Amino acid sequence: MQEFMLFIKTKGDHLENLSPEEQQAHVQKIGKYIGNLMQSGKLKGAQPLEMGGAIIHGKQGNIKDGPFNESKEVIVGYFHLVAQDLNEAIEIAKANPVFENEEATIEIRPIKQMDGIN
Repeated sequence: MQEFMLFIKTKGDHLENLSPEEQQAHVQKIGKYIGNLMQSGKLKGAQPLEMGGAIIHGKQGNIKDGPFNESKEVIVGYFHLVAQDLNEAIEIAKANPVFENEEATIEIRPIKQMDGIN
């Protein structure tokens, strides 16, 4: 088994333009998705991220407000998964309900295991 980080990217807060009913429906779908991953033992952790934050850049430690790159996409959440391989992680990511209502991107990154870290 291998661990993966999935970074959920959208163009800003993807829930912002949904009605309260649509937001609730989305939260229920995500809850079911997360519940299934937990039951199967594939999920180690998952949380949405707030829109605020900071970026520290370079040796001087320059700080920019907001977690925003030059791109319009921002990371709005993450999933920490356990999967057999990258192909299984891809299949898990493709089932994420974020794709139903949003032009979203999920970046899948294998976690490198290094001696001496954890």
